[in-house]
Amino acid sequence: MMPFGGIASKLKIERLKASGVGSHDCAVRYQNQDYESLKQQCRESGSLFEDPNFPPIGSSLGFKELGPGTSKTKGVQWKRPHDIADDPQFIVGGATRTDICQGALGDCWLLAAIGSLTLNEDLLHRVVPHGQGFQDDYAGIFHFQIWQFGEWVDVVIDDRLPVKDGELVFVHSAECSEFWSALLEKAYAKLNGSYEALSGGSTTEGFEDFTGGVAEMYELRKAPRNLDKIIKRALDRGSLLGCSIDITSAFDMEAVTFKKLVKGHAYSVTALREVNYMGGVEKLIRIRNPWGQVEWTGAWSDNSSEWNEVDPSEQEDLQLKMEDGEFWMSFQEFLRQFSRLEICNLTPDALDKDGQSKWHSTLYDGTWRRGSTAGGCRNNPATFWINPQFKVTLLEEDDDPDDNELACSFLVALMQKNRRKERKVGQDMHTIGFAVYEVPDEFRGCQNVHLKKDFFLRHQSCARSETFINLREVSTQIRLPPGEYIIVPSTFEPHKEADFVLRIFTEKHSDIQELDEEVSADLPEEEELTEDDVDDSFKAMFRQLAGEDMEISVFELKTILNRVVAKHKDLKTDGFGMEACRQMVNLMDKDGSGKLGVVEFQILWNKIRQWLTAFRQHDLDKSGTISAYELRIALEGTGYKLNNKLIQVLVARYADSDMGIDFDNFVCCLVKLEAMFRFFKALDQGEGTAEMSLGEVSVIGAMWAPPPEGAKF
Repeated sequence: MMPFGGIASKLKIERLKASGVGSHDCAVRYQNQDYESLKQQCRESGSLFEDPNFPPIGSSLGFKELGPGTSKTKGVQWKRPHDIADDPQFIVGGATRTDICQGALGDCWLLAAIGSLTLNEDLLHRVVPHGQGFQDDYAGIFHFQIWQFGEWVDVVIDDRLPVKDGELVFVHSAECSEFWSALLEKAYAKLNGSYEALSGGSTTEGFEDFTGGVAEMYELRKAPRNLDKIIKRALDRGSLLGCSIDITSAFDMEAVTFKKLVKGHAYSVTALREVNYMGGVEKLIRIRNPWGQVEWTGAWSDNSSEWNEVDPSEQEDLQLKMEDGEFWMSFQEFLRQFSRLEICNLTPDALDKDGQSKWHSTLYDGTWRRGSTAGGCRNNPATFWINPQFKVTLLEEDDDPDDNELACSFLVALMQKNRRKERKVGQDMHTIGFAVYEVPDEFRGCQNVHLKKDFFLRHQSCARSETFINLREVSTQIRLPPGEYIIVPSTFEPHKEADFVLRIFTEKHSDIQELDEEVSADLPEEEELTEDDVDDSFKAMFRQLAGEDMEISVFELKTILNRVVAKHKDLKTDGFGMEACRQMVNLMDKDGSGKLGVVEFQILWNKIRQWLTAFRQHDLDKSGTISAYELRIALEGTGYKLNNKLIQVLVARYADSDMGIDFDNFVCCLVKLEAMFRFFKALDQGEGTAEMSLGEVSVIGAMWAPPPEGAKF
């Protein structure tokens, strides 16, 4: 691990984002592949593009059921559209919902999202850029733009598609010569590592990746009374909607009910209308099955008798078509038959109100790292406090004349990153959620503080996510009085590592910042000792240890420290290594001899005794080690305040596999910190900043670099 390089990389990414990279108009080139230049190269060479990053091999299909050599992949060939259809087209007659028919992959959630995308041409062409096809400038290369965790990504693919028995294995169009939906699915598979990584998911995941929007979910058994108005507003403003029926066991998955609804299957909602029916008005909702068939057979289905009582002109207006995978049903029947409705708002506007009031949005990238920032939920009081913390200051209450409550509305959406890619190594979505706390008086207005364990032991949360759930994202709308609040995102269990994105949407102006320590060091004045200040008994010990040259070398220091530490049976240690001792000598060596004289050794000895006292204070269970989770507090006790990034670096470097830090590693950590801070202080111009030459930066890099092979560090 190279922490110095890792931090520099993160700073570069942050600067690129600040300059607009990652916006839809300036999408990030996925895997650094540039569509236009690659296409030009193919045109000049007269060859068709072959994507080296997603080749036509078994691992691109999958890793388990679709893994290499499995029955489902036996006989699969990769063919270009020209080898599949006589006259392949990218889009035929405009992109429509019938262009998306499910294949042999359980990604109905994704196809429901793609199907809804076709209802909004502007949205569709953000994802599926214009000017692509199989005619004049065809070069076997296509590209799509997909939102990923806060930024738009441009994904390049070749057009080799998996085929079995002459037919596309996965998504296909009812129009056999049309290929845009199959190519979009391939781009999404590439982004997630394989086709099989797309199996199973929530429709909102696809919704958000095609829009950059924010999702909300409604349990239909406890639906709000105005759900029809919510759906109508969402459809009117182009939001994407999906629905599904819960399963009670694995046997239920994709089981077909008596009236031909599929359990555990993702449908998209495409319309809500009222029709004149038998002297009254009937509210109808239109649902789309990505399979392209298996339709509802109850009231208001394609062939039901209810349509006989509806004027033919209304029927035509409702686009009633037979056996196309899309069907109407009454709204009340929809509430009874389906379990869940998902809505992705294309902008965070008016999520629960009639008015179109603009919401303010803020996005943060964060990490949960074992030993430093992965504290788990509130059920783990010893570690919950180490999770990342974000402060939101709600300044103005909502404008709602019908609401007498003085409150501010905001939406918190927590999304874990890149978990589908981990499926091939046996990982999947973590169970995630968040808690919200009111900031007490003593911390109001504070920014450079990370609240500690005692705060969370003494205070209850004032709001939280409705549940901890193993979906990519959990989001909750919250209403609280004006004030300052802390949001703590976490996994349910501690020690779970992941990257995440926290998005916060507020109706009125607000101030949102990550709570973290300001990096600082309360370095004591360097001891000004002379030989006269050194005790005679210490001098005698030193003469015995140092030998004839009266200086202690790195090798002698290693022997001395390990002999002393071995006598302290309450300390767990593997012993001090050469590299650690070399750093101690470098820190204390004022005359440049490469060895320690009696005064230098006395000062080092005093430091080690102080560090030993601090170590024992934080060895709470008397195990001989301190927990990595307590490192932040232990370092504060020695004068250092460090932020999350630095704590992560130190834990990664000095903690063992059980997240313990023994005494020699604790000393090594403090030696390195003191050397770093003293180096910076020497260059500081008095304003907390320093200008460094390339040589000086190299010194810092050397300080953070990994130890030599075989060194104990």
